[in-house]
Amino acid sequence: MQTTIRSTATFTGHGLHSGLRARMSVHPASAEYGIWFRRTDVIGRDAMVQAHWSAVSNAKLCTVISNAAGTSVSTIEHIMAALAGCGIQNALIEIDGPEVPILDGSSAPFVAGIMARGVRVLDAPLRLFEVLKPVEVREGVAMARLEPAPTLEIDFAIDFADAAIGRQQKRLSMTNGAFLRELSDSRTFCRQADVEAMRANGLALGGSYENAVVVEGERVLSPGGLRHADEAVRHKMLDALGDLALAGAPILGRYTGNRAGHAMTNRLLRALFADPSAYRVVESTAEQRRLLPGAGIDRADISAVA
Repeated sequence: MQTTIRSTATFTGHGLHSGLRARMSVHPASAEYGIWFRRTDVIGRDAMVQAHWSAVSNAKLCTVISNAAGTSVSTIEHIMAALAGCGIQNALIEIDGPEVPILDGSSAPFVAGIMARGVRVLDAPLRLFEVLKPVEVREGVAMARLEPAPTLEIDFAIDFADAAIGRQQKRLSMTNGAFLRELSDSRTFCRQADVEAMRANGLALGGSYENAVVVEGERVLSPGGLRHADEAVRHKMLDALGDLALAGAPILGRYTGNRAGHAMTNRLLRALFADPSAYRVVESTAEQRRLLPGAGIDRADISAVA
């Protein structure tokens, strides 16, 4: 069955790149609604933007969605990962600025807010996208692939010159609350030199040691160090789940990423849906629903990410 959040959850904070403060509220929605953003500060043109792979207009540093009127919302990947990880398919997200608040740089505050309100089951069947054959996109050494699997799995590898990150690889099945327990508290990360370069170009204006893991060579500059020894690859998996959630329904398949980012995952979804023989839409069975990312979690799990 489809789901929505039980009551409204509100979050306030600065955008990572714009530095602008925004108030964002996640509201319950009816079955078949999907996930939509509404810019409450936009007057005189269409303020509604659908959270969908076809609406992605930029994915270089973060995922940005836009509508035909030019209204956009950026850095949506962490809230999208939280919704997918909590098993929510329908919600209206109202925001009074152009960028989703970064909060602590992970999905944990969003997950905690959603789970504190609870999840409501809707009287409508849940449809899934079942991957039928491998689909792959490449760019140099970077690669992203989807292939058949009975539930959503994520296998990710990264390789950075900085010794504080280095080469990391992790594979997880997104069943039984794995996202909440294993990935949701992992923060975005960057090199100190990249922060300086982005700020020189008017980006990362809301970034700080409090909402990102910043490294320089062997050193982790953020106070308190890492939450996980492999926090960087865990965050890339978090991002991948958020970007895959733009499919519009849960995916049954194995996602493999090697040095992949937001843009490559969006290219992968476009390649998947451009080939009708690569997937099919199925109505979920009770067993399949028990294997989806949001199954088997409840309010008691909030302590894992609070």
